[in-house]
Amino acid sequence: MSIRRIKALTKKEFIQMSRDIRSLMGGLFIPLLMIFLFGYALSLDVDRIRTVVLDFDRTPTSREFIHRLTESRYFTLVRYLDRDGDVDSSLARGEALMALVIPSDFASKVKQGVAAPVQAVFDGSDSNTATIALGYLKAVASGFDIALQEHRIRRAGLTMVDMPLEGRIRVWFNPELKSKNFIIPGLTGVIMMAICTVMTALSVSREKETGTLEQLISTPITSLELLVGKLLPYLAVGLVDLALVVGAGVLIFGVPFRGSYIDLFLTSLLFLIGTLSWGLFVSVIAKNQIQASQISMITAYLPAFLLSGFIYPIENMPVVLQVITFIVPARYFVEILKGLFLQGVGLSVLWPQVLALVIYAVLILSLARKRFTKRIL
Repeated sequence: MSIRRIKALTKKEFIQMSRDIRSLMGGLFIPLLMIFLFGYALSLDVDRIRTVVLDFDRTPTSREFIHRLTESRYFTLVRYLDRDGDVDSSLARGEALMALVIPSDFASKVKQGVAAPVQAVFDGSDSNTATIALGYLKAVASGFDIALQEHRIRRAGLTMVDMPLEGRIRVWFNPELKSKNFIIPGLTGVIMMAICTVMTALSVSREKETGTLEQLISTPITSLELLVGKLLPYLAVGLVDLALVVGAGVLIFGVPFRGSYIDLFLTSLLFLIGTLSWGLFVSVIAKNQIQASQISMITAYLPAFLLSGFIYPIENMPVVLQVITFIVPARYFVEILKGLFLQGVGLSVLWPQVLALVIYAVLILSLARKRFTKRIL
């Protein structure tokens, strides 16, 4: 293998990139665009739930319950309703996600110390949000009930006794439970998988269509030198993309990075080598750029988005899909990124995922070399 020929081919690739400025800018700024779009638009946090209230009681007690509901950051009072028919119309128009109906005997039952039920009607078209909103409502109702019990005890001249068991909840790694803190690291892996595969797949397919690949084949360069010379420029672009995306996540979105940047560089290098090699393999089997782009999206972006654990927990998937995820490299890279970003662990903990990336890179690089021969397919 000649280093001189590899350097010449690498220089040629960089010159070709500089001439195709639109593709280069796309390769550099599309990842940033994706991190901004997904980072701001994709949120699993449920708060400020739009709520309408039909209060038949209209007493200080009912207003106190409504106040407890709306003073939390989880519910936002849209308006008060006047009659039963307004509940259905408000939910049907999308004006509110939840309608709270307080019966006319609410205050009297509370005063008597008996159960005082209230009705909550949810828009179930978004089942996940409705389920979370129901949990928030139960928490508010429990707090209101505890406050009532404490008030009755004090009025009776008794003293509150501390419970023998006190639960103190502590959340590690993501104390504020912000969804962006685990979305951004996972999104980084998905973006790199998609962009890098498409970049290399289109590069060789473009040369097939323009005829420049025939000129390369006629030179003394070997297939391995051709493969390495094609990989190195896009590996550099991929590392720049990674730096931009990670920088945006840390500096703009405020996602903490608690791990080692050296570990991030090394594991990213392994992941990018395998991903770029897969793009070269796709470029060999594709007949044109359109086909290469389509194959890249189907074999890289969709599995990375759906089967990497980026959003959907792998343990909740059917068993068949759980088995398939073991051949998706983004699964291991996403686990590494979450460990580095949030948990601050090192390679001593993440070595199984790193080993999987090593095996992936070696296998795909070997497969690409085997198919990336000096002949026009």
